[in-house]
Amino acid sequence: MKVQVDRREGLTAATDAVASGVFERGEKDDSFPRTLAREDDAVQGHLKAAWQRKEVKGKRKELTVLHRPDGKGRIVLVGLGPRGRYEAETARRAAAEVVRALKGKGARTLAFRLSSFAVDRVDAETAAQALVDGAVLGGYEFVKYKATTEGGVEETTLHLGEELSREEAGVKKAVAEEFDVADAVLWARNLQNLPADTATPERLAEEARALGKELGLKVTVFDEAKLKEMGCGGILAVGGGSVHPPRMIVVEYPGGARRGRTVAVVGKGITFDSGGISIKPAPQMSNMKFDKSGAVAVLGILRAAATLKVAPKVVGVLCCAENLPSGSAYRPGDVVRSFNGKTIEVLNTDAEGRVVLSDGLGYVVQQYRPDEVIDLATLTGAQVVALGDDMGGLVANDERLAQGLLAAAAATGEPLWRMPLTDYHRELVKSDVGDVRNSVEIPLAGMLTASAFLENFVGTTPWAHLDIAGPAYTTLSTKKYQPAYQNLGGVAFGVRLVTRYLRDLVRTS
Repeated sequence: MKVQVDRREGLTAATDAVASGVFERGEKDDSFPRTLAREDDAVQGHLKAAWQRKEVKGKRKELTVLHRPDGKGRIVLVGLGPRGRYEAETARRAAAEVVRALKGKGARTLAFRLSSFAVDRVDAETAAQALVDGAVLGGYEFVKYKATTEGGVEETTLHLGEELSREEAGVKKAVAEEFDVADAVLWARNLQNLPADTATPERLAEEARALGKELGLKVTVFDEAKLKEMGCGGILAVGGGSVHPPRMIVVEYPGGARRGRTVAVVGKGITFDSGGISIKPAPQMSNMKFDKSGAVAVLGILRAAATLKVAPKVVGVLCCAENLPSGSAYRPGDVVRSFNGKTIEVLNTDAEGRVVLSDGLGYVVQQYRPDEVIDLATLTGAQVVALGDDMGGLVANDERLAQGLLAAAAATGEPLWRMPLTDYHRELVKSDVGDVRNSVEIPLAGMLTASAFLENFVGTTPWAHLDIAGPAYTTLSTKKYQPAYQNLGGVAFGVRLVTRYLRDLVRTS
């Protein structure tokens, strides 16, 4: 989708549709909003009549379409809900709802009247960024394997009008930057949605190499021989049952600041998770192609970081393997040695994500000595039980890092909830056979015991773990509860969030 900014009034533009936001009216408030006067003029008073008949109420998700008598397209009024609760996320969702509603309706070009969304605490630049997110992400559909698709909005313009004409430079800059982030999300979604027969560990390595060539990033791929030489027993064990051998992929962005921070971002890249010998039940196992979501998010973050030239140096590590049962698969009861020398007692081969991450975390901490480490992983079903499908779980050993990620989550609409990590959880993952065990006999606090396991491989480095098992992808049953900018399938959760965190570091460091 093409996105641009125009300083003219939106209703004078030659577009197929013009969208304006409208706030919810009070129960006893029948007065017609002055902010909709231009829209009413464009439809020759039909909007005011509809308002008086209470056909337009401004409730969230309410869409009203009015065709202009002069034949210059249609006006779409999108409800924003109560004005006192309005925030950037409201605009983000509203933009996606408009784009979704116009799909297959012959609207190729769409204009947003920015002044109707830049209200109160949401300034013009923030509103513009939210509208870009909503429009671009809301228009996404994974169509690689479809013979035909419905046409949708191809070009979106944010119109400033007289009210915001002085904001042109700032809005244009904000829109350009946010489009780059949204474009990285779409790129990651396409990769995330690929099935396991296509998106093998080696395919992810090829994608990383292509990204490095495109953006001038250093890419290193460790194959199974090199992983064995390095002592990465975790990744080798998990990937041992597949004909598609494991890979650890390192992507380096040098940073835009001369003496900036170094941030490591590590992702779980299980290209398909059958559970291994501890095999999963058959229902919905097809969704396990999304167990690579953390690693794909890391690639998306590197793409956005390099495009925007963020200040910190960013080192991305993808821990990629396919977890299948076979004669060469690892078994419950095995003991494997991770990169940092610690031994892992394997009690459940379906708790494989933490096992591959042990190598990636240990490697990046030792080799790069980053100022902080963030890992992203579809790690536990317990995260979904605790927090649902729309919110990721955050565990961190550093207050500044945790607060920075929470602020970024609030700004991007990719929500996180911080969870505790105590000595109780650390005791539970101690092994009688090795240093740590990958599963515990108490079926409680699964997200936190997994976090306690990972903590063993970061040492004293400031570290944050994002368990994104719930929000990483959307299913048919959860889609109706998700915002319209979350498509069916992989949604690249974490790309916008962590990119925002990296952008904010220049202001907080």
